[in-house]
Amino acid sequence: MLLQLFEERSFYDSMFCAVMRGQCSAAVAVTSGVDQAELPTNPPSAAGLTYGSYLCLPQLLDAQRPLSTAHDEMLFIVIHQASELWMKLCMHEMDAAREALKADQVSPALKMLSRVGRIQQQLIQSWEILATITPADYSLMRDGLGGSSGFQSHQYRLMEFMMGNKNAAMVKVQKGAPDLLALLQAALEAPSLYDESLALLVRRGLSVPAEALNRDFTLPYVASSGVAAAWAGVYRDPDAYWDLYDLAEKLVDLEYRFQIWRFGHLKTIERVIGFKRGTGGSSGAPYLASVLNQVFFPELLDVRKLL
Repeated sequence: MLLQLFEERSFYDSMFCAVMRGQCSAAVAVTSGVDQAELPTNPPSAAGLTYGSYLCLPQLLDAQRPLSTAHDEMLFIVIHQASELWMKLCMHEMDAAREALKADQVSPALKMLSRVGRIQQQLIQSWEILATITPADYSLMRDGLGGSSGFQSHQYRLMEFMMGNKNAAMVKVQKGAPDLLALLQAALEAPSLYDESLALLVRRGLSVPAEALNRDFTLPYVASSGVAAAWAGVYRDPDAYWDLYDLAEKLVDLEYRFQIWRFGHLKTIERVIGFKRGTGGSSGAPYLASVLNQVFFPELLDVRKLL
């Protein structure tokens, strides 16, 4: 595949140079001896859509604006921007998965959640790259960051809300950005992916306590023994409830990787800045350690004790 791409690019480079020199005969000669069926049928056009224009590469590649002369600031910016893009894709897939569950379309939802798991692996791996920044390197750029912090990432908060970790105080972080404030408020009030999963259990004939269904979605989810019992029914008879069983395990995968991502964040912060306070005013590593105790889908862990 790589060889094919290289050959295609070489062909077009040769054609372009020949035409620009007005040597049409030379351009024709370039193709001599080449099987026409092997040539790409849609060569790039100066006036049409190109790889760069489709992906908005000029704007994308011009979005890295270091504020210091520190060599590693480019790495710092790119890793965070790439992570935001991955989170955007996570939300795209989880939004669609939630809608699919509402419509009883479990199979598409499972595919989307599997994709989220692959994306999470990319997010987890990003800490390995960021951890190559040493304390001395980071100190050269930290003052320039001011009060900016990953704590302010609205997409991270959207992911947490989607997974049920609701906290109204986190919406107020965006009080200076009305559009983001409205976006987060809407996400706070919406049912989570887990809420829609529980509603699906009921539609499939399983008993779920009313208080777990008809609740204030702006509040954090509270574990229920009745919900654990419903999931136990699924786990005890996976053949009868295979899609629900698969859904439960996809949710467990989602939480598992999210916690590994959090842990990677914690250990990277410890390695780079130790126990200094975060740039956004948080306690830094101690705060990151505390959130590891947060559980998104408690009954899916509790159900293991009931089997």
